[in-house]
Amino acid sequence: MANTFERIRDHHVPGGGETFRRTLGSPALFTILYASLASAIYFALSVIADHALGLTPLVFLLGGVFFALTAMTYVEGASLHQDRGGATVFARYAFNELWSFVAGWAILLDYVLLLAVCAFAAANYIGGAFWSPLSHGWPEFAFAVVVIAFAAVTNVRGLGVGRYTRIAIVTVFDLALQAALIVVGLVLVFQTDLLLDPIDMGTSPTWAGFGFALTLTTVAFTGLESASGLAGEVAVGRRGLKRLVASSSLVSIVLYVGIALVAITAMPVVGGDTSLARNYLDDPLIGVAANLDPNTSLSDVLVYLVGIGGAITLIGGAQGAMLGLSRLAYLLATNRQIPSALGRLHPSRSTPYVVIVVGALLAVALVIPLDIEFLVAAYAFGSLLAFTIAHLSVIVLRFREPDRDRPYRIPFSVGVGGASVPVPAVVGTAMAVIGFVNVLLFHMEASLVGGGWMLAGLALYLGYRLTEGKPVFKRVTIPEQALRSEPPETEFGSILVPVFGRPLDDDIVQTAGRLAAEEADDDAEGGAVIEALWVFEVPMSLPIDAALPEDRLKRARAALARAKAVGEEYEGVEVATATVRARRAGEAIVDEARRRGVEAIVLAAEEPSRVRGGALLGGRGAPNENFVGELTKYVVTKAPCRVILTAPPASDNGGDRSRDGASPAA
Repeated sequence: MANTFERIRDHHVPGGGETFRRTLGSPALFTILYASLASAIYFALSVIADHALGLTPLVFLLGGVFFALTAMTYVEGASLHQDRGGATVFARYAFNELWSFVAGWAILLDYVLLLAVCAFAAANYIGGAFWSPLSHGWPEFAFAVVVIAFAAVTNVRGLGVGRYTRIAIVTVFDLALQAALIVVGLVLVFQTDLLLDPIDMGTSPTWAGFGFALTLTTVAFTGLESASGLAGEVAVGRRGLKRLVASSSLVSIVLYVGIALVAITAMPVVGGDTSLARNYLDDPLIGVAANLDPNTSLSDVLVYLVGIGGAITLIGGAQGAMLGLSRLAYLLATNRQIPSALGRLHPSRSTPYVVIVVGALLAVALVIPLDIEFLVAAYAFGSLLAFTIAHLSVIVLRFREPDRDRPYRIPFSVGVGGASVPVPAVVGTAMAVIGFVNVLLFHMEASLVGGGWMLAGLALYLGYRLTEGKPVFKRVTIPEQALRSEPPETEFGSILVPVFGRPLDDDIVQTAGRLAAEEADDDAEGGAVIEALWVFEVPMSLPIDAALPEDRLKRARAALARAKAVGEEYEGVEVATATVRARRAGEAIVDEARRRGVEAIVLAAEEPSRVRGGALLGGRGAPNENFVGELTKYVVTKAPCRVILTAPPASDNGGDRSRDGASPAA
């Protein structure tokens, strides 16, 4: 298998007529990762310090280690299967489609929460630095709503590649600003006794508080999901991936621990409390800047810079959260894990505007309580659940796909049962599980919101899959065209689609749906009709109206119901179903096409016999062999209209009937 991360920069989709150029490299991925790390510092520092007290630097150190372990998992998973997704893709290949949905739905919750918390915190940084009324009451809420609306509008309009340039500029500014805070703070206020003397483990902080604070550090990890969503769009070699993991992990640890040391010594813990959480809960870095050198122009300048930098970083974080939400929702919709209506694309912008609007409304609702700790804790619920699934998936894939090329491979593995198990992923799994249990035990509101969200998602997924006749555990996809909301163009007003209850049925119905929805006649009064037909072949030994076995009737009903569900995913397409009895299926298909006056037949090409004897035997191997069976040949030669064939890929052993590998042929 080629190393697509390293060798392929221009990727052509066979038959698609499109070329995708891989233009994103390590700098773009690093900026995405850093943006989430920086955003988290701005809103999570005080919440974590409120629980960890004097051990806040240690909590951030352990959080940085957990970030490094999780980064390794995400980079290996994304390089192994370069689909555009994170934990939801890993779980698909390691487990099944249900677990893939669980991971994706948990991350969707995180994106909505991150959108809300970034908007909420941005208001407080502007208020803390420039206009204090903006940090309270309805002005705070109104500003947060404006930020959410801005993120929604810009994402509906579509964010171009220039966004990564802007992120890079903000990254450089913010990195310099936070480095300045750390250096100035360590010089002016850091004292070891201020840090260590208030620590009384078990009391200040409590064990429960320490453990809960550790779980909250995961709010910085969203960038891993966002970066994984770019899999297949990046050109980064094996060494580049290793450097990316090392650099992002090092930056997270230095940044986290440095800011925590400065914050706890600038505003020391007194009597089991810290003024950082008491006075600057919603804008902690404003508090750090204000207390480095109080009543001097230096602090004033730093406060203004932090206010500006925090607002810009957090508004960018809100945009990034909305972008991640829209990309993930599109992925879930194309894999039929959520209803297609939620993933509907804008007619001119090609952005999933429905889910963007829904996400914005949910974020606004979450902002209403104006409670930063609740938002951060609920975020940890979703992130820890997704990270647990991600770590487990990468471990399982070491057993399921041991020989598959991994451009990045997690180091420090041990042999277990013939497979190489990555120790960092095992440790990451244990930390994620412990953290998830901590959230369940020590934050009831977050557990209720997170649990309610997951139960609602499972009900949506199972209800959608079961009512549409789709398998719960297997992958089912639809093309992008099925998500477009513009009135479809119809080249074929009516199409006959014979179905046979085989895996290839989905492909022929999807082919018919695309034909019916692509080339529309603007003057057409109604949508296109797909006529799904099941032919009961009745042997000559029985009368044509003989009673049919119940199992054949059930099979026909199931196949026609599935064809209807698949075909009607396409806007403006109606699927009519029918059965017919005949002595020969080929003759029945041609007769029905003539009687119904259809404009095309879309047919699953029947394979020839596997007997190698040349064309005379209907077999394989001769220069002039038949490439299809007798039914297909009859329909092609006798049909009164165009015939479009959908066939599995050919192979020397007679072909592969895998639905995923089907390709259309005319």
